[in-house]
Amino acid sequence: MAINPGSDAAFSRQKSTLSENPQTKKFPLTEEEVFYRNCRAAYLTVFKSSLENISSKDQLYLALQYAGRNPSQKTINKYWTSQTAKLNFDDFCIIVRKEKPTSKAELLKSFKQLDVNDDGWILHTDLCKLLTKRGEKMTQEEVNAIINLADVNADGKFDYIKFCKLYMTTNEQFLRSILEKLEVDSKLKRQQFGSHIEGSSERDPSPVPKPSPRIVRKTNQETFSNKGDTRSSLLPTARKFKTSVSFTITMGANSNRNSTLTEPNSIKEWQCIQSKGCFFLEEDGEIISHQYRMQIAQRSMVYLTIKPLNLSQVEGKPSSWLSVDTALYILKENESQANLQLMCFTELQNREVFGWTGELGPGIYWLIPSTTGCRLRKERKPVTEEAQLVYRDETGELFLTKEFRSALSDIFEVIDLDGNGLLSLEEYNFFELRTSGEKCDEDAWAVCRENFDTKKNELTRRGFMDLNLMEANDREGDPRDLWVTLHSMGYNKALELTEACPFVIDIYANKCKPRIKAVHMEACSRQLEKAICKSVLNKGDAKVMDGYEHIIVHTYKCDTWITSVIENKSENKVIIHINNELSKNCMNNRGLNIFAVEVAPKSTMVCQHVMPLNERQEWIYYCVYSLMS
Repeated sequence: MAINPGSDAAFSRQKSTLSENPQTKKFPLTEEEVFYRNCRAAYLTVFKSSLENISSKDQLYLALQYAGRNPSQKTINKYWTSQTAKLNFDDFCIIVRKEKPTSKAELLKSFKQLDVNDDGWILHTDLCKLLTKRGEKMTQEEVNAIINLADVNADGKFDYIKFCKLYMTTNEQFLRSILEKLEVDSKLKRQQFGSHIEGSSERDPSPVPKPSPRIVRKTNQETFSNKGDTRSSLLPTARKFKTSVSFTITMGANSNRNSTLTEPNSIKEWQCIQSKGCFFLEEDGEIISHQYRMQIAQRSMVYLTIKPLNLSQVEGKPSSWLSVDTALYILKENESQANLQLMCFTELQNREVFGWTGELGPGIYWLIPSTTGCRLRKERKPVTEEAQLVYRDETGELFLTKEFRSALSDIFEVIDLDGNGLLSLEEYNFFELRTSGEKCDEDAWAVCRENFDTKKNELTRRGFMDLNLMEANDREGDPRDLWVTLHSMGYNKALELTEACPFVIDIYANKCKPRIKAVHMEACSRQLEKAICKSVLNKGDAKVMDGYEHIIVHTYKCDTWITSVIENKSENKVIIHINNELSKNCMNNRGLNIFAVEVAPKSTMVCQHVMPLNERQEWIYYCVYSLMS
């Protein structure tokens, strides 16, 4: 029953790309393994794990679309009968084998029958007749959605050549993108994919999946091709998207920007407080950071800024993370922490500094730092040589290397949140929670003060160095635990800070001295998500999906980035397909040009953040949002 996966052109084209992975150079992937890996990538766009089952026709339809197939309703019914309760990953692989992807030639042939002038265009009236009167009929609403698709319709005619090209390019690009995502996402790599397990060193051939009885009983009763009906590939292809809307924004290079953030004239007379913090990049790409509570005693004018913290001691060579964007959302606490009201965010900019000026009344405020994640990303370049952390002198005594001491000094600078040159127990515990997941209690802190250099019951920089030297001595020079600490703080094996971005917050008030305290360190909270969504809805441009007034795409732009938010006012969840392929000089926080998001009923969600790859050049944001069937 096995079919040569080499006949599956769309999947097999990815083999050369995957073979470049260092883990696979020694043993190039077989055709069979390429097929299964591509199946996994498609399956994991719908499910969190390939151990999950397909539990509905809609899920089967969506997973097959991501695998480059365009099943008709007849095809779906063939595999999902009244007796079917679920399908597993192995079943899915078998279906993908049987259902061949639509080729460009087949698509063009389907459309060409209606091209009476042989000019690449079909009249909307002729297209409507084909789709509503013959074969597997479409509704008028579905036809209208096709006619209204962006970029392939003009003057009552449908540009089917452009549609076919765009469709095939989108499919191939999407497959490449999800495969790249699968390669770099260590969280996905650790999953077991049905009966196919990633990373076998012996390179045993992947076993042929065992079909479930609900598929076997059909194999000898039907042929699975769509011969005889040239519309079979056209209909599901057209049905893939119900409607779409596009945004085009041209942004100038940063050299053309006007600095809009200015300090108040009398700021030297205002009272000021400062706190530091850090964005940390997790293994799964999630970003966590410190969060703060601020107290304003009386109504005041407030000037508030956030910027990356420069740790470089070399003049003219700033820290590499200064290009990471930073923002601060200010929310007022009303009756409880759960009831926070968005007041403002730092949208004005002067170089790497983002700020806000305005009046705040007395009360408690939450300050939630944010970064888009476009520039703070998992490092892809391999480190060839591991830095040395400790060494022994001729007497056998253990010492920290100069390079390691420099890294520890920078870490001390980052975790010294109030900038007084000392570590309090609260500050040290943020470090402990980050690196070990545990807190240091009062008794342990007392022991620390007895054995290491302290001042005013707080740990000095020298004491912090000695604490790490003691840890190295406890392990008899084995640096593995020290590397755990360094990796947790964002350092790579070359002692470069690549997966973290320290920042500093400055707050000025003209009537009272603000108070600020770090209270949490956590990933993007629901409060932050709500704050970003609300700010985009308040300040961005909105476009309604044609024919679906309850689905709205909001886009906000500042000089540095563009953020899009999808609002779903309907009673049902929706799946939106996003295509950034025609954007120029752009990067987004998801790392994919083409992807899909699911938006829950009566909700809003941040879809993507986009920034320029090269700030010194013009960048063009062109994005098509399509509602999937």
